[in-house]
Amino acid sequence: MSTLKRLTGWRSPEVALGSLVRTAVIIAVSYIILRPIASKIATSVMQQSDIFDRTVQWIARNPTLENYKMAFRSMDYPTAFGKSTMLVLITGVLQLMSCTLVGYGLARFDFPLKNLVFALIILVLLIPPHIIMIPMFLNFRFFSLFGLLDKPINLIGTYWPFILTSSTATAFRNGLFIYIMRQIFRGMPSSLEEAAYVDGASPYRAFFSVMLPNAKPGLMIVFLFSVVWQWNDIFYTGLYLKDASFLPNKMLGVTGAYVNYFVREHAGLQPNQVLQSFVSNAAMVMFIAPVLILYAVLQKYFVESVERTGLVE
Repeated sequence: MSTLKRLTGWRSPEVALGSLVRTAVIIAVSYIILRPIASKIATSVMQQSDIFDRTVQWIARNPTLENYKMAFRSMDYPTAFGKSTMLVLITGVLQLMSCTLVGYGLARFDFPLKNLVFALIILVLLIPPHIIMIPMFLNFRFFSLFGLLDKPINLIGTYWPFILTSSTATAFRNGLFIYIMRQIFRGMPSSLEEAAYVDGASPYRAFFSVMLPNAKPGLMIVFLFSVVWQWNDIFYTGLYLKDASFLPNKMLGVTGAYVNYFVREHAGLQPNQVLQSFVSNAAMVMFIAPVLILYAVLQKYFVESVERTGLVE
């Protein structure tokens, strides 16, 4: 009977029903996630005549790229993209380094109050950043390095708040990154380190040569999560940086930029609200496109990393 099942692909009614339910759930969730994105893409290439054409639902009758051109100019896309990319790479690399070291220390070394430190790290994830935004701002507005500086310095308006928090594993969602790396290193057999020590390796050599190469799935997860969350961030960029020339801020302000552009180019006329919505949709597509491309390129490694880190359990 088992041979017949393998040859015919026959499955019991319970297994078939379970597969059907899972497929239906996946389709429903995919529809909920993908429909807004598809709607934005479809609307971003429409003209004003398409909005009044009842036969047009998803596919524009006369597609146009003018909306993207106007959004490109309104957002000052090259400058905003360059600044956002630089900030994302700086914070991503620093958070990867610091959270990996902290996670390794919590997983492989014993020291007093280790469990308390780890509990506090997890507790930080439950605290909304809006609650501590004023102390965080004042800390970098009058930065004194724990009182060691005679005269406090102002770090607001620079990249230093991001550099300092990222390099000390205290940035946004770093508690989750530390947890991921701790679980990765805890799951490795101690024989790996012991073999390295027998061969004469120091703790640093064992970490960089033995443990770190085996932690690639966790490193991939931490870096990608850090990049995506920093790319979408408007809270900390608005708190620490005075200039709003980053891509999320530009995307949110594209409506006002479009109005100024329209008034400047068409003096005496009222801005076209229908076209304004098309330009806003085009700006949103341009904002999320780099993240979608990054996921498409690294999809295989991302899925493998999630499975191996145990995040699906």
